Amino acid sequence: MNQGYDIVVVGGGHAGIEAAWAASRLGASTALITMDRRAIGRMSCNPAIGGIGKGHMVREIDALGGLMGLATDRAGIQFRMLNRSKGPAVWAPRAQCDRDAYAAATQALLADADHLDIVEGVVDDLLTTEFDGFPRITGVRLADGRQLRANAVILTTGTFLRGLMHCGSRRTEGGRIGEAPAVGVSRALERLGFQLGRLKTGTPPRLHRDTLDYDRLEPQPGDDPPSPFSFMTDALPQRQVSCWITYTNPDVHDLIRDNLHLAPMYSGQIESRGPRYCPSIEDKVVRFAEKDRHQLFLEPEGYDNERIYCNGISTSLPAEVQDRMIRHVPGLENAKILQHGYAVEYDWVPSHQTTFSLETKRVRGLYLAGQINGTSGYEEAAGQGILAGLNAARAVGGLGPIVLGRDQAYLGVMIDDLLTKPQHEPYRMFTSRAEHRLRLRSDNSDERLTPLGREIGLVDDARWRRFQTRRSAIDDVTALVRSLRVDGAPLAHWLRRPDATVEAFAGLLAHGLSRAANDNAPHGSSAPAPLTFDRAALQEVLTRARYEGYLDRQTRHIERMRKLEHLRLPETLDYAAVGHLKVEARENLARVRPATLGQASRIPGITAADLTVLWLFVTRRRGGSDAGSPQTRSP
Repeated sequence: MNQGYDIVVVGGGHAGIEAAWAASRLGASTALITMDRRAIGRMSCNPAIGGIGKGHMVREIDALGGLMGLATDRAGIQFRMLNRSKGPAVWAPRAQCDRDAYAAATQALLADADHLDIVEGVVDDLLTTEFDGFPRITGVRLADGRQLRANAVILTTGTFLRGLMHCGSRRTEGGRIGEAPAVGVSRALERLGFQLGRLKTGTPPRLHRDTLDYDRLEPQPGDDPPSPFSFMTDALPQRQVSCWITYTNPDVHDLIRDNLHLAPMYSGQIESRGPRYCPSIEDKVVRFAEKDRHQLFLEPEGYDNERIYCNGISTSLPAEVQDRMIRHVPGLENAKILQHGYAVEYDWVPSHQTTFSLETKRVRGLYLAGQINGTSGYEEAAGQGILAGLNAARAVGGLGPIVLGRDQAYLGVMIDDLLTKPQHEPYRMFTSRAEHRLRLRSDNSDERLTPLGREIGLVDDARWRRFQTRRSAIDDVTALVRSLRVDGAPLAHWLRRPDATVEAFAGLLAHGLSRAANDNAPHGSSAPAPLTFDRAALQEVLTRARYEGYLDRQTRHIERMRKLEHLRLPETLDYAAVGHLKVEARENLARVRPATLGQASRIPGITAADLTVLWLFVTRRRGGSDAGSPQTRSP
């Protein structure tokens, strides 16, 4: 077999799914290569989508015409909007999914995609040729000798590149339980001159749901009504389930400390770095020794799945230690572990070797997406996948790449971070990474990105019509707000009140319009029919009004920041005195002591939000001078 395609996608995880979906929908003949077609969309870790920052990216993927939001709405068994107690800018959708239903949903969606073939096999080599003095990808060779020719190849290999799993001293080759590693791709990358590194991630034990003492657990129900992920979803009729909360305690921590020498991260068996913001329970106990408990979330893996995911206690301690540890947790005294936690090490390609389009610098036509770029999480992988897929398809069609700015999307923030800030640990998205987060809300992702998706060709007619209907509803409500007054003042002034709610807003609109209709109606005519308004449109208008002043100031601030890259920092600046800086930022700034804000921006671990805080601190000390400022980088 020597078949030709425009694009070959290697790997059927979340990055590969979105890459194949995007490329094929843009008309490129596409092959998705996977070891087992039944594993496409399999959720290796927690069967959950979204969260802080992550949920924003899923909405952005959906707004561009991607797949993840659609699949989540089909497979979700509990939906929650996180951060409701804070402002809408950081509201973040999250869904617990049925593991099997999610994989089935992704496979069904891909099955309906034109121009897409699913090919089972293991990629053993990358095929290249010399072109203008540079290697250019020409396809892949499978372990069974088959060759697939292609104008572009997208590697979305997840944790499978020379994957090695650890549980205590026991080591098993593989990218996840029961699945072999991908060795040939790593060898091919090294042969082509790529520098590879090693990262690690981990997973917690899975418990049998019938062995938990639910009377000792705190229930965590979903939202009523639940909010969908996709802008194409009207309602979520499926039954919502509960999750539960419990806590570790000093007995658990003592047991972990007594057995740290058996943990691969502490015995020296694992030398690679894991995700700082999703640490193992061993790391939590060591790094936060002053805490006498850590929260655990017990989350079902499906309606009919007997497994409970024990979120918050990721570990690679030996199985017998995990058994004892779990039985010290309230509500889990009799819990049966169905699968013990483990850590997995894998190869990745440090991102200084990649361009902003996710094409590699060393080999033309070769794109990377997902954990191979040093990220952690389904959502980060999917975001890279859709961008790699659309950029590969555009390159094959002779078009330039799409590179999102930091002020356009969290997807743009992620790519910019990956390429401008060297990663020494798996990257995870947070709202704090985005300096424009007031603009980058999860609720307005379609406003920001659906017109672009339409221009690119990812947004189909049905999604475009829905977007136009939603935009018209928002415009109609905005026009009404401009025409109505409350207690003699414009309604827009009332919307800025912190206690303003969507329900009260709807009531004021209905009252104002009803009164206007009565004033203009002939004497003796019947009362007008009750008015209803689109809730999402009301929320969007309310949010815009509430943030209007902040957004105007942010726009001016962005312009100043573009001019002020060279702001000099005092040599004796006490970073501990700079309020709102993270501890990590203070430590790194104090260690390097950058001379300018531009230098500070390139220190690993310093976020765009940190630079804004630092700029404000320094300029205020100088009496508000506009001389110097952090410049938002653009590719």
